[in-house]
Amino acid sequence: MSIVRSGRFFSGSGINKNKAMVEHLQRYGVINSKRVAQVMESVDRALFVPVGSPPYVDSPMPIGYNATISAPHMHATCLELLQENLQPGMHALDVGSGTGYLTACFALMVGPQGCAIGIEHIPELVASSIKNVEKSAAASLLKEGSLKLHVGDGRLGWPECAPYDAIHVGAAAPEIPQPLIDQLKPGGRMVIPVGNIFQDLKVVDKNLDGSIRIRSETSVRYVPLTSRDAQLHDH
Repeated sequence: MSIVRSGRFFSGSGINKNKAMVEHLQRYGVINSKRVAQVMESVDRALFVPVGSPPYVDSPMPIGYNATISAPHMHATCLELLQENLQPGMHALDVGSGTGYLTACFALMVGPQGCAIGIEHIPELVASSIKNVEKSAAASLLKEGSLKLHVGDGRLGWPECAPYDAIHVGAAAPEIPQPLIDQLKPGGRMVIPVGNIFQDLKVVDKNLDGSIRIRSETSVRYVPLTSRDAQLHDH
C-alpha cells in the first residue's frame, strides 16, 4: 500500500482517459467503493489541471501561487475516508480548495439538498476554480447554490454552513486548527495532513458526545497550510 500511496504504482503514460485512471486506482485497491469510483469518473480531472499538464498521471501538479492539485490517489484516499460523511443532504467543507476538483466531487456526493463549500485564500485560484466547475459535471450544483467557492482563510473554517459532516484540508497544518474541530458536527469526520517536514494524514472523528478521536492513516507530503502572504512570499 505504501507503493500505491507514493504515486509510483503506474506512470500514467498510457492513461489518456479519466475512466482508465479510476480503473487503475480500483485495481490497486485505492478505490474500493462504487460511490467514489462513480464520482471520480463523473468529474473529469482534465478540466481542473493547468493547460499542458498531463491530467491523468498519478502525481501532484503545480497550479501556480505555490499551490498544487493533489495526486489522484490522494483524492481517492480522502474520498474513501470521507464517503460515509458525504451522503445526500450532508454538509462538506474543503479547505484549500485550489482548483475546485475535490469540492466538485463533494458536491455531487451530497447532492442538491446538501452543501459543499470550498474555501481558498488565493482569489485568482477561486476565480479559476469557479470556471473549472462550470465546465464540469457539478456545474448545475454551483449554479443552484449547493456548491459554493469562497475566498477566505481556511484555518478559520466557514461558519455559515457549519456544522459539517465532512471536512477535508488540502494542506499540512502544524496542528489541527481549533475552528475546524469546532465546526465539525458530532458524528462528523475530518481528514487533515498534520506536521511540518514529516506529515501524517490524520483522521479526526467527533463522537456524538462531542469528544474527539484522532488516528493516523498514512504518511504524506503536502504544501503547508499557511497565510496568503506566506504562501505568496516565494511566488
